[in-house]
Amino acid sequence: MTASSRYSDVYAGWQQNPEAYWADAADLIDWDRKWDRVFDPSLGNFGQWFAGGMLNTCHNALDRHVNSGRADQIALIWDSAMEGRVVKFTYRALRDRVAKFAGALRALGVTKGDCVVIYMPMVPEAAIAMLACARLGAIHSVVFGGFASNEVAKRIEDATPKVIITASCGLEPGRVVPYLPLLNGAIEMSAHKPQACVVFQRPTHGVELVAGRDHDFLAIEATAAPADPVSVLATDPLYILYTSGSTGKPKGIVRDCGGHAVALMNSMEMIYGLKAGDVFWTASDVGWVVGHSYIVYAPLLAGCTSVMYEGKPVGTPDPGAFWRVCAEHKVKVLFTAPTAFRAIRQQDPDAAHLAKYDISALEALYLAGERCDPPTAIWAAEILKLPIVDHWWQTETGWPITAGFRGLGLFPSKPGSGGRPAPGYAVEVIDDEGHAVSVGETGNLVIRMPMPPGAAPTLWHNADGYHTAYMADFAGYYRTGDAGIIDADGDVSVMGRTDDIINVAGHRLSTGAMEEVLAAHPAVAECAVIGVADALKGQTPLGLVVLKAGITTPHADICRELVALVRERIGPVASFRDARIVLRLPKTRSGKILRATIRRIADGETVAVPPTIDDPLILDEIGAVLRG
Repeated sequence: MTASSRYSDVYAGWQQNPEAYWADAADLIDWDRKWDRVFDPSLGNFGQWFAGGMLNTCHNALDRHVNSGRADQIALIWDSAMEGRVVKFTYRALRDRVAKFAGALRALGVTKGDCVVIYMPMVPEAAIAMLACARLGAIHSVVFGGFASNEVAKRIEDATPKVIITASCGLEPGRVVPYLPLLNGAIEMSAHKPQACVVFQRPTHGVELVAGRDHDFLAIEATAAPADPVSVLATDPLYILYTSGSTGKPKGIVRDCGGHAVALMNSMEMIYGLKAGDVFWTASDVGWVVGHSYIVYAPLLAGCTSVMYEGKPVGTPDPGAFWRVCAEHKVKVLFTAPTAFRAIRQQDPDAAHLAKYDISALEALYLAGERCDPPTAIWAAEILKLPIVDHWWQTETGWPITAGFRGLGLFPSKPGSGGRPAPGYAVEVIDDEGHAVSVGETGNLVIRMPMPPGAAPTLWHNADGYHTAYMADFAGYYRTGDAGIIDADGDVSVMGRTDDIINVAGHRLSTGAMEEVLAAHPAVAECAVIGVADALKGQTPLGLVVLKAGITTPHADICRELVALVRERIGPVASFRDARIVLRLPKTRSGKILRATIRRIADGETVAVPPTIDDPLILDEIGAVLRG
């Protein structure tokens, strides 16, 4: 059987009998009670998976492996470039710490169904806290460490946690970020007050605890009686993860327990080609969905060794940071955001640092978060000589919509493509009226209902909001909010958010296609194209580019070359006449370029500082360039 037919046969098998496909996948995890129905279409927004089944996610991630002979295998490696140390946890040691901390939370009154907010940096205690909540059947809501007080307050008010877990500080290159003052400010702003707070004191920066409210993380863990896993319904919430809402109020994405465990377990071998004992490094943060799914839950569900990294791709201490981690821990698959590789390429375009390390254990690089421009994908493939797999998914889906499938032998060979749909996802491209578009034509990427296991079944206390946000626009479909194409081979390319499709004199043009052209210029490290309001044409494109280190060509010459490139490869219809050089682009802390914010600045609108921005000062720099 060829690689393509292996994928095709598995996908066709899911299409022919979805319930049988997911029932087989569900047999890979332990159930306390088997489900009544694999899928019940009468429940929730679009139906519910494994209704009536009961399980515990923490048992499946830890105890199951301890009981089956993997107790002494390394489960989690914490590698902190910020502290300059590495800590390793076996499955037994991690299970024991999680059980003890779950007991400590239980002593503070946390029980099944309660919510716990976790506001922590990239320390192993963050993962321990998440798993401890899951052990008790409590619902965790991780808030990205370092969010400002007002953003934390919004999440506290919506989630109404009984307990909040935090740390004394986070560590960034050259600075310490005190967390407790931010949390204290958030609690003061919030109408909801927690019953208790638990503070992990980092040795680099201790803080004074609030008497009567705060408890020392390690102290209460040390004296607690271990807690056993609590069985919950498959349809009960495992966690809430907030993402930005269009109204300014964060949307609480809910993940259910059963579908989540089944989907993530199924994804590890099928998509990433990983089995128990393999080392998987997801270079992200537990504050984002990638960290939830592929630092904490999926690797542990599959019995892998997961690397948790506290550091940056460059500057901690140099552009060789990723290669050091891969070499030292014998990483088999690396998963990160395209922006990380663009940063490495910008600082070390010749990959001189790579030669210092033996990364022979590495077999593949997976990228997600936003579309990887082809030049970056090609550069990564050239220096690593490995498969480079760009795959597409969202906070709402919890696991990949499209990918390359190492476990099925199928790798997308086209830079810029996100691969083919995973079993569980029927992806289509339609126009704004809901009609199918021609092969290769850009349109709205949608997923035919029902959504698969692991996808968010609802929003926290807002089922109507879920329907409005994702189901109302196109009957029978989930609206992804992304624009893209499906080519004749069935490969899906995401070209940007639907609001990144600009209308130039009646022509709908993809800013992603223009970015692809700009990124192909040998001097360009990364770029963003936005549509700027134009009285005559509606919108005209504007390109902002960051140059590679060491470029000495006059900026005016580079900009002229960029304009000529777009005219040559896309045509005069693009009306691309303006490219400008910037030192850096505004991004979220997860690495996504804030294109909508740039567009509002360019159009002269008043712009509030986005709560997810990595560095607010950059907006002044961008404003100066745009006004110039």
